[in-house]
Amino acid sequence: MGQIDVNKLWQNFLDTFTNHYMDFNGRIGRTQFWYYVLVVFVIGLGVAIVASVTVRALSTLFSLAVFLPNLGMTVRRLHDTGRPGIWALLFVVPIALMILFGLIAIIGGALGFLAFLLLFSSLIGLGSLAAIVVLVYFCAQPGEAAANAYGAPPPVWTPAA
Repeated sequence: MGQIDVNKLWQNFLDTFTNHYMDFNGRIGRTQFWYYVLVVFVIGLGVAIVASVTVRALSTLFSLAVFLPNLGMTVRRLHDTGRPGIWALLFVVPIALMILFGLIAIIGGALGFLAFLLLFSSLIGLGSLAAIVVLVYFCAQPGEAAANAYGAPPPVWTPAA
């Protein structure tokens, strides 16, 4: 593999934001997906550092800005592996449970809130971790070589110059 072209990584990121912001159709290759995740991670790290020094809302704004492109990329990556894109919403289940149990804790008063803190918050945290591990595993799998129900194989993408 040749040298990585940082400009090509940046163009991949910009292409996702400008042309595929809410694109949930088609397929995306493993290499292109993981290099997109790398760029989002590096930018998010920079935003977090700036937010810790200045306005903390910057991290929240960044997370909201990349939510739909990240969801779209994950759906398209799952399509490449032959899985339905609805699996990308796997992480929503623990969040929904946390909201539901939180409401029950509020209704239950002090005892309900204590039970929520001690029992349910730990279980929900483990559920979130399990959901993330499953999604990472699915996205790390190689794509199907032939056309599948979600379209033709994506073109080969390389970060090399």
